[in-house]
Amino acid sequence: MREMTSIDDVQAMLAGQDYVCDRALGTVVFLALRLGRPLFLEGEAGVGKTEIAKAIAAGLGRRLIRLQCYEGLDAATAVYEWNFAEQMIAIRAAEAAGGADAEMLKSELFTEDYLIERPLLQAMRPQPGGAPVLLIDELDRTDEPFEAFLLEALSDFQVTIPELGTIKAPEPPIVILTSNRTREVHDALKRRCLYHWVDYPSFEREIEILHARAPEAAEHLSQQVVAFVQKLRTEDLFKKPGVAETIDWAKCLLALDVLDLSPEVIADTLGAILKYQDDIHKLQGSEAKRILDEVKSSLEPA
Repeated sequence: MREMTSIDDVQAMLAGQDYVCDRALGTVVFLALRLGRPLFLEGEAGVGKTEIAKAIAAGLGRRLIRLQCYEGLDAATAVYEWNFAEQMIAIRAAEAAGGADAEMLKSELFTEDYLIERPLLQAMRPQPGGAPVLLIDELDRTDEPFEAFLLEALSDFQVTIPELGTIKAPEPPIVILTSNRTREVHDALKRRCLYHWVDYPSFEREIEILHARAPEAAEHLSQQVVAFVQKLRTEDLFKKPGVAETIDWAKCLLALDVLDLSPEVIADTLGAILKYQDDIHKLQGSEAKRILDEVKSSLEPA
């Protein structure tokens, strides 16, 4: 594992994974690694919260374990399941062989041979190269009971399986939690973590990101793409485009051999940056041309 002895080391490590990191984010990542604290990242969808966890895992040479949250996710599903199909086969085999002692069969069925490990349990296990990076993605999609369970699990870095007992991580995982803030996450969980709001980047930083993720894009086109997307974020849209959409759009334009934005090109490729029909409808026709004219005017040398 690379030794992170400074904030500059963290920024260089993330840059090596094509993740452009500002000083504030580099600082909180450094502190999370140094202090062994979970890192809670909030921000709009598409600003790169999930990518941070991926970049940290790749940069440190650690395994990435991802728990994708959703409505109705419960503790049991996030930790483990029993392989009922294999257990039934074992029961049938025991019956065909002339039966077996019920208690002995029960003890044999509820062993790790029949255990299906889910992300939280996997993160408590020793991993090659050191403790894994545990990404708990879009926590705001779950409900308060699951938050309460996480509070306990992340406090002691252990989980309990009734049939097997308590399993404690020999080395705590590096924990990254993300939220798109569709609802507020309870303060008790936030207090366990270091917190950072991941905002939309400045024009200069988004250009850096685009250079890292789509280096084949010419400077002229990159500036137009970033300026247009940033202008869209000031419009009254249902879902503002994130950095991920900026990168996707630039790659689409490159695939079409576009060298310069035009209203016609924008109309043909709006689906790469806007994901709701109402938003796309607002940008049809003269509205896209108006924004593009403003963008090109702002990019002209003074």
